[in-house]
Amino acid sequence: MLESVLKKPLGLGGAVVEGVRIEGESIIVSARPRKRAPRCPVCGRRCDGYGTLPARRWRAPDLGSARCYAEHAPRRAECPEHGVRAEAVPWARGAASGFTSAFEDTVAWLALHMCGSALAELMRVDWRTVGGICARVEADLEARDGRARLDGLRRIGVDETSCKRGRRYMTVVVDHDRGRVVWAREGHGRRQLNDFLDQPADVQRGSIEVVAADGARWIADVVAERPPGAELAVDPFHAVSRAADALDDLRREAWREARRAPRPKRGRGRPRKGGEAPAGPAKGVRGLRFPLLKNPEDLSEGQAPALGGLRRSGAALRRGYLLKEGLRAVFRARPADAAGLLGRWLSWARRCRIPQFVELSRKVGRKREGVLRPVGPGVSNARVEAVSNKIKVAVRRGYGFRNIDNLIALVMLRCSDLRPALPGRPGA
Repeated sequence: MLESVLKKPLGLGGAVVEGVRIEGESIIVSARPRKRAPRCPVCGRRCDGYGTLPARRWRAPDLGSARCYAEHAPRRAECPEHGVRAEAVPWARGAASGFTSAFEDTVAWLALHMCGSALAELMRVDWRTVGGICARVEADLEARDGRARLDGLRRIGVDETSCKRGRRYMTVVVDHDRGRVVWAREGHGRRQLNDFLDQPADVQRGSIEVVAADGARWIADVVAERPPGAELAVDPFHAVSRAADALDDLRREAWREARRAPRPKRGRGRPRKGGEAPAGPAKGVRGLRFPLLKNPEDLSEGQAPALGGLRRSGAALRRGYLLKEGLRAVFRARPADAAGLLGRWLSWARRCRIPQFVELSRKVGRKREGVLRPVGPGVSNARVEAVSNKIKVAVRRGYGFRNIDNLIALVMLRCSDLRPALPGRPGA
């Protein structure tokens, strides 16, 4: 009766409970594997066993307010492939873990739903151990899922995201077809992307068809060199955002020029009742920041009339706004019309005499094929941007990560299709 009462809450299924005792404020449960033949902790095969190692303990879920440990003296397993190792126990993941699987599942689930300080206080563990727990849980879930992380990669997204103060970045690779993170590494640049491409086998690397990115030169250079047959797709959001940045820079120049321009002189006497005083040149530019950057269909009732003053604020600013909207129209066009629209836009941008858009036309022209590739299939870096937002949320919840590996382990668990479940719940 005692055995059945303890096995379920402590996650000791597949074990035999031999006894329980209290040491100080902790509860110690003596257990052993039900199968007497020891198993290799690496491959899981049954092996010849000899000798017994000193008893060790695994932290189990608490019983009420008391800490609980599973205690067992493991035997040595002589595996013909992996040599002599301590036997695997059914309640823990591998020999390196000092926690039961039920305890690790609970910690991993809580790490996705609460901040690090509260998790450390609730589960009475150090925050630095959470990263290792998340890594083991994610590896176990992926092994049970049966799909290799790098198998079947066809369309991937690459981006860098800030993960620590001081311009510390992380490179993230996302599988667009499965919607999951497949690789993450501290830093950004050619070396990190080449490290990722060194991971998969030749067959896996050769299956990559499209690499979606923000158009950074280091990504374009690596994609051009390797993998074979892969094509770069410039993310539409980043392409249009660069046009928006050029337009905002042009707006600031127009505002500075308008401030320096002389104001029109007032006539003698006060203006008539209900009349308006003569407006300066800067008034036409005032309030245009957000209306210029937003999509026309998203303008509020108060912002829409502000665009009507573009004709008075300057021809360059109006042309810049039309150029931004023209580039945006390329990504909304039908695939058959997109190439023609982009060609006309490039021709217009080259002779617009606006330095910001002339420079943008050079950048877009160098990546013309990559800019057109998202049109039709709808490949974008939206999934990677969503992952970046989740990483920022994880950093805020953890109040920063001194060990970047802990953050990467949490990102791999949070941003894949393998989610930990609480022990004893449906689906766990």
